[in-house]
Amino acid sequence: MTSEYQKMIAGKPYYPSDSELVQLSKESRQKQNTFNNEENPKEGAKIIKKWFGSTGENVYINRWVVVDYGINIHIGENFYSNYNLTMLDVCPITIGKNAMIGPNCQFLTPLHPLDPTERNSGKEYGAPITIGDNFWAGGGVTVLPGVTLGNNVVAGAGAVITKSFGDNVVLAGNPARVIKEIPVK
Repeated sequence: MTSEYQKMIAGKPYYPSDSELVQLSKESRQKQNTFNNEENPKEGAKIIKKWFGSTGENVYINRWVVVDYGINIHIGENFYSNYNLTMLDVCPITIGKNAMIGPNCQFLTPLHPLDPTERNSGKEYGAPITIGDNFWAGGGVTVLPGVTLGNNVVAGAGAVITKSFGDNVVLAGNPARVIKEIPVK
């Protein structure tokens, strides 16, 4: 039998009111509260490393983080985030090494049915977000469910990334589009 958690991270319809998911969410909120009240960045990094699914050794995240579970977030070495990071991880969020995340950025994996009867049933689903190495997100960038980005991607401030893009591009706008290619040296 497949648990609601297994359905959730696989992107299948699931019930978020399942007791296991409610408990995981409660534990995450407690860690979130502890992290957001920690003033020492080194202590904050220790909390993140125990909370998230996996991290690199060098992680710096400013306060005011909001996540669903934390355990489905995987960030690489040399991860930096400015204030007000939101990562809703009903499906895995994976970001490679050397990421720089501006303030007020959002990584959103949850989805809800368009049909109102289905939506009102309480079932939800999601799609993972996967981002390569050397990602730079300006302030207020939003990455939507199911997006995969290659290596060396820059997202300009306020970009809303609704679809996947390959390597070495600068994205901007809503919906985000390629505005420049980055020459590889």
